[in-house]
Amino acid sequence: QVQLVESGGGLVQPGGSLRLSCAASGFTLDYYAIGWFRQPPGKEREGVSFIGASDGSTAYADSVKGRFTISRDNAKNTVYLQMSSLKPEDTAVYSCAAVYWEAPVTATIRADEFRYWGQGTQVTVSS
Repeated sequence: QVQLVESGGGLVQPGGSLRLSCAASGFTLDYYAIGWFRQPPGKEREGVSFIGASDGSTAYADSVKGRFTISRDNAKNTVYLQMSSLKPEDTAVYSCAAVYWEAPVTATIRADEFRYWGQGTQVTVSS
């Protein structure tokens, strides 16, 4: 069955790092753009970072530029989000999503464009 599964979340101190993974099964990510979204407690979901299907194009929310890096390994059918210099305000449930999208990703993509979603993984940044 088509599925996206996130992993790598957890508790980390401010200034620390985490790498999230988004593994796809039931379909190949070769033709899909991937987005990472997050939803802090009591707040709306927001787009964090996006990556194109195969051209290496990326986009980031201003709040994470310079700290987060999105990458993908199509051979492993997996997308990653490397998070560094983490702040308490990064605390949220992080979800990955996929949408058929062959064009370069040069800007954020609306959440309602995405077809497949993972269950999410909790990231907590606290001392």
